[in-house]
Amino acid sequence: MTTTRKHTALPKAQTLIEALPWLTRHHGKIVVIKFGGNAMVDEELKAAFAQDVVFLRHAGLRPVVVHGGGPQISAALDRHGIVSEFKAGLRVTTADAMDVVRMVLAGQVQRELVGLLNQHGPLAVGLTGEDAHTITATKHLPRIDGEPVDIGRVGEITAIDTGAIEALLADGRIPVVSSIARSQDDGHVYNVNADTAAAALAAALGAETLMVLTDVEGLYEDWPHSDEVISRLTATQLEKLLPELSSGMVPKMQGCLHAVRGGVHTARVIDGRVQHSILLEIFTDEGIGTMVVPDEPEGDAQ
Repeated sequence: MTTTRKHTALPKAQTLIEALPWLTRHHGKIVVIKFGGNAMVDEELKAAFAQDVVFLRHAGLRPVVVHGGGPQISAALDRHGIVSEFKAGLRVTTADAMDVVRMVLAGQVQRELVGLLNQHGPLAVGLTGEDAHTITATKHLPRIDGEPVDIGRVGEITAIDTGAIEALLADGRIPVVSSIARSQDDGHVYNVNADTAAAALAAALGAETLMVLTDVEGLYEDWPHSDEVISRLTATQLEKLLPELSSGMVPKMQGCLHAVRGGVHTARVIDGRVQHSILLEIFTDEGIGTMVVPDEPEGDAQ
């Protein structure tokens, strides 16, 4: 009886031992996680995500979660009879639509996530980019055919103040940040892209890692002709690929590029449809998804 029990427990011990070098490497480090895609709407994936983030915190890392809420915003705008229009891949956000965006992000998506995390202890604290000037923005004017286009309350990040987040981390909490910003020049509140916000926060916090959850396995080598995922690429390699990427992938990969150019050691795009993908990425040798790393210094190139 005793011998059988020893044997069945052994693989668990081996899994834990495999995590040891990663635990040592990441101990005390900040990891910024962009929560989105399927992981945001599927109940089981949401619960697994919350477990992963709490596990990171108890394993000695310092997670910061950043979220948007595209599907929830679209549903709420429909309920309020506000038509969603997109220009240059971005949602046109009127003043009325912005009220709904703010309500959904800070009052619904963030609350639910904080609640899931806090099932495991008094850990998560929600804030938006408006709080303590965490994220400041100016009006974003995308160009279509070379002409600037007004898409309303959509912001471009101009400044990050990490003070409130750092205070929460020092207190052992898990900050959960909604991607809304206060304007630097006109007093309005702006909706900012959550991928961009996560990358800007990761760089400003000096994070070890930025992780962006998506609904694909990673960056594909030659999509749609192949479903081979690129497992690792440098900032310069990624920069060359950007013009060829699908529109949904662009802000995620631009975010990864911004993060590693801003001092973050690695930025990863991972498949949020896989339960516990965060733990697999951080604590195993294989890892999953696509990892972006800074360019090698001159002379170190292979």
